Amino acid sequence: MNNIILFDDVARDHLLPLTFTRPVCELRVGILKIRHKWERWLNGRSSCITQDYLAEKFPIYIEDQNFVVNGSVLPSEMLCRLIKQLEPNEALLQDGELIAAKLGRAQFEYLMNEEEIEELKGFEVEDTPFVKINRPWDLFQANNQAIRDDFKLLTENRISEPLSSTNKVLGQHNVFIEEGAKVECAILNAQTGPIYVGKNAEIMEGAILRGPVALCEHAIVKMGAKIYGATTLGPHCKGGGEIKNAILTGYCSKAHDGYLGDSVLGEWCNMGADSNTSNLKNNYAEVKLWDYPNERFLPSGTQFCGLIMGDHSKCGINTMFNTGTVVGVFANIFGSGYPRNFVPSFAWGGSSGYSTYKASKAMDTARLVMARRGKELDDKEEALLQHVYEETAQYRAWEKVATE
Repeated sequence: MNNIILFDDVARDHLLPLTFTRPVCELRVGILKIRHKWERWLNGRSSCITQDYLAEKFPIYIEDQNFVVNGSVLPSEMLCRLIKQLEPNEALLQDGELIAAKLGRAQFEYLMNEEEIEELKGFEVEDTPFVKINRPWDLFQANNQAIRDDFKLLTENRISEPLSSTNKVLGQHNVFIEEGAKVECAILNAQTGPIYVGKNAEIMEGAILRGPVALCEHAIVKMGAKIYGATTLGPHCKGGGEIKNAILTGYCSKAHDGYLGDSVLGEWCNMGADSNTSNLKNNYAEVKLWDYPNERFLPSGTQFCGLIMGDHSKCGINTMFNTGTVVGVFANIFGSGYPRNFVPSFAWGGSSGYSTYKASKAMDTARLVMARRGKELDDKEEALLQHVYEETAQYRAWEKVATE
């Protein structure tokens, strides 16, 4: 079994707030997280090089020979073929940027210490197709093809569990049902793309799904929901109302009526009933999105962009998110009117203003929320979140005013 080490590059900071709480390779796009794709494609186990404060939760494992891979890159057949052909101390580059290398233990230590790697031979991969995730909108824009690729990877040469006759199915060959999944009285249209229903997932009565759609293990689509492609409901997520081209990373609840489109939610997020997200400006102009490294709004190059929400953030009923809104970690948003297009981490409030959601109270809430799903907020996770609380204080402008 190959040892795979996935590293964060400069894309990590541009992918905030999603990467405040995880390495880039832990992002989900398609059915699988990026690191799980690499494990399957390269037949190995993976670990990662990431920020120091994340390292205890996401430790690195080094062996005598290691495939070192850029964690923001999605595997492709041609790229993986080239990686498997690498000899020790050889690397694949794109415009001088490291994509993958095969390194021994000593050479890897040089890399970790930012020292020059001896006798490293590089090859450009400019004609090799692959997708690289550099910005948050890249995730939902890549989700269509990623679901198709993962569907093939996970289901090839396997037989789906049977579907009940209570369902209306178009494109039966493009539907795969894992063991323990429940689907009754639903409409599944897989002519436009595959529909994957993971282990113990459930699609309730009256739901309408139009592929490509992925439900990971224990995900639930609520009664009467309308799910358009390309949408992914991660493990233990709940999807209701209308959802289009969105990724819910895991343990998220968007269970009620309301619209969510062209968006990415982290883990443990909750959307209140009848909350809506605008994903297109009234004048059809290009959407600008908050960029953390530049500390300002930058053009996204797309007309369609809804909500990017960090882990543990929540909104109350009837919340309205404007086009291209970025919400940090542990924000709690409520009240009438549109909140700002950038809501800092640990913000408490809405369009009328914010106060700080103190870390201790936020952790208490997280313990209650996670306990409902049989999970525990352990010491590693708490230390990680405390670091995020302190690191993101610079964006909570009201705190600076209070101390002046």
